Amino acid sequence: MKILLAEDTKDMNRALTAVLEHEGYEVASAFDGAEALEYIDRDSYDVMILDIMMPKVDGLEVIREARNRKIVTPVLLLTAKAEIDDKVAGLDAGADDYLTKPFSIKELLARIRAMVRRSVDYTEQDLQFRDIRLKADGMELIAGNSVRLSQKEFELMRQLILNADHPVDTEFLLSHIWPREPEAESDTVWLYICYLKRKLEAVKSAVRISGEKGGSFLLNE
Repeated sequence: MKILLAEDTKDMNRALTAVLEHEGYEVASAFDGAEALEYIDRDSYDVMILDIMMPKVDGLEVIREARNRKIVTPVLLLTAKAEIDDKVAGLDAGADDYLTKPFSIKELLARIRAMVRRSVDYTEQDLQFRDIRLKADGMELIAGNSVRLSQKEFELMRQLILNADHPVDTEFLLSHIWPREPEAESDTVWLYICYLKRKLEAVKSAVRISGEKGGSFLLNE
């Protein structure tokens, strides 16, 4: 399994590379965003780990460029900042998950395993509700047109469709989508609900998500 790691702090880059290789991953190591894009041009990867603050090209631009090229490889974003705006910017750019520095190696490895497992589990599990289709291959939401979803957005929409006959409460979503992420809270669920509302409008679907922050959510027209 191949991982692209882009981290400009040399000591951290080398340490993470050594850990990942010890775990059996093949690692392509880049020290800035421009080098990361060169790697993306030459090869494909199972997971990309990108620092948000890098010289030449930052992590957000690397993600945007990858998504513009229709590359749907899961992206884990590393950031030294804990502010919500930085997390939102990363997710808006197309990241699937994020870790705030400092983080434990055990948590990093767990996030990687979860991203890879979700990618495999979603294969050939397309779902439909009213005029929308959730396509596992490429993690697309399709109606009048299509848009790519992050892994968390995909999981959330999947749960809403699978439970379309009854409201799904915030605690259920936290336990099923963020089971090993103690920092996730009702605000996290609401943030992703808002993302999905915008993306339903973007694909010109008649489907809407009803519900209030901290409560239960239901798909309807």
